[in-house]
Amino acid sequence: MLAHELGLSFSPAGVAAALAFGRTVDLWPGAAVGADGTRLFVQMLGAGFDAQVVKNLSLGLKRAIGRSSYVLQSMRELGRYGFPPIAVSLDGKCSDAGSVIVSKGRLYAGRYLVAPGCRPTDRGFSVVLFERPGALQAALCGAALPFDMIPHMPGVRVLRAEHVELDCRAAPTQTDGDPCGNGRLVIDTAPGSIPVVVG
Repeated sequence: MLAHELGLSFSPAGVAAALAFGRTVDLWPGAAVGADGTRLFVQMLGAGFDAQVVKNLSLGLKRAIGRSSYVLQSMRELGRYGFPPIAVSLDGKCSDAGSVIVSKGRLYAGRYLVAPGCRPTDRGFSVVLFERPGALQAALCGAALPFDMIPHMPGVRVLRAEHVELDCRAAPTQTDGDPCGNGRLVIDTAPGSIPVVVG
């Protein structure tokens, strides 16, 4: 997903050319600080339903059917996830949401648009708030995802923030597709950038 975000080549010749020319951009990761320490992420941190899917996804199923495994696991979770509210603070402004995506880039789940205008080379975040918790809203957003319609869905807001705080004691979280537990998280831009070769 990050390669798509940065427009990197997937061909061997394109990768070799990028390495030969050595042009780099500075990518600014997010840093999520919680009870278990600091987790860096370069694409997104998810809290709520998407993290529940990641948490319970079978790696064997993922290897067998690829990205379709996320669709199957999402359908399984719709009937059993309780959608507890998540308290959110964006630069000191507080609200609640059913699920949250703190994004460093435009894309989510491959090449689907969720945060227009967001770039991993910028400091700060685009925060996608899913303000209507429940299985129906999650299913509708899942159906809208392949059509890049998430930012336009009722009950969804995309906001910019430099400093994010989440109370995820009742909801799971994930960073870049890896489960990272529950708890309170304080999220800021990491103190240093990562140079990435782009060609």
